[in-house]
Amino acid sequence: MSEAGIREITTPEASSVPSQMPTSTYVATAKDALWNCNRNYARTWYKDDADPDDPGGNYAFQRLRQTWFTPSIKPKFKLHRDDKFYAIGSCFARGLESSLIGRKMAVESAAPEFARLQAVNKEVSGLGFINKYNTFSILNELRWALDPDAVFPVESIAQVEETIWSDPHTNPALRLAGLEETLERRSLMQTVTKRIINCRAVILTLGLVEVWRDIEADVYLNHTPIPSLLRTQKQRYEFHLTSFAQNLANLEATHALLSRYGHPDLRIVVTVSPVPLLNTFSTMDIVVANTYAKSLLRTVAQEWAAAHENVDYFPSYEIVLNSDHAAAGEPDLRHVKGAGAQHIMELFVRHYLE
Repeated sequence: MSEAGIREITTPEASSVPSQMPTSTYVATAKDALWNCNRNYARTWYKDDADPDDPGGNYAFQRLRQTWFTPSIKPKFKLHRDDKFYAIGSCFARGLESSLIGRKMAVESAAPEFARLQAVNKEVSGLGFINKYNTFSILNELRWALDPDAVFPVESIAQVEETIWSDPHTNPALRLAGLEETLERRSLMQTVTKRIINCRAVILTLGLVEVWRDIEADVYLNHTPIPSLLRTQKQRYEFHLTSFAQNLANLEATHALLSRYGHPDLRIVVTVSPVPLLNTFSTMDIVVANTYAKSLLRTVAQEWAAAHENVDYFPSYEIVLNSDHAAAGEPDLRHVKGAGAQHIMELFVRHYLE
């Protein structure tokens, strides 16, 4: 190789190293790191002489051959059976709600007021109306419900036809309605969201990093504007592929908000939804776009949990991703089968509930 193709690598002078370097999410002494390794039965991926089909094996290449992946889980804290729960986030949060209710838990987010709402698809519960797909919409909903200085931007509710309006901060699981009914639904949303202040246990599920913004109202939306609005009001909306820093900042603001207005002994379990992105508005292949989104949200969740003693990450995403796809997923390879949700909740209950 010619000298022109070689770049000399030098060690930077001490004075050139920034004084404020980013900090690691976890630092351990050599002694503690070795202790961690020795006590972690799930620390090793592969060993030459191990039987790959041993159903009781602890190596990753053995556990990943099982129908249901069962990770090692070491929760930071315990929850109580008499705690009130609130689940907020993507559609996967609704599945967690159902499992908790089936175990006779008090789940404030699964309000009967929502269940009575008539969904467009009869197979979908009215509870889908409250899904929050991104960290912007999670923070927005909590601010509008809890912060007395936060005002809901009514101007972001868009007129579709003469008597039909669309609230982009909800989920289009319900039929579009007139302005009065749309505002009544909005009021109901905020009434139920306020109940989070009575809940010691909050389960927050992260879903998407692709987010739309209403330029006129200066607010990020919960879902893609409906097609007719994108056709007739193209200048009003813009698409954002959001960053790690933006999503982490939203979660930090959410933590501050719940710490100020929420339960005095608040505990937050954050998860990443295993449900893939349905469509992408980026230039990426949908599989690549989904991998980017889930990887970003997974690392954001880890960073957020590492920063707070009362926030813990639960690996529902890894459980589904590493289980047998035929057993865990529906034919669309997006939604998790009931058996998969049951496996996840059994692990959650076993590790988190006293």
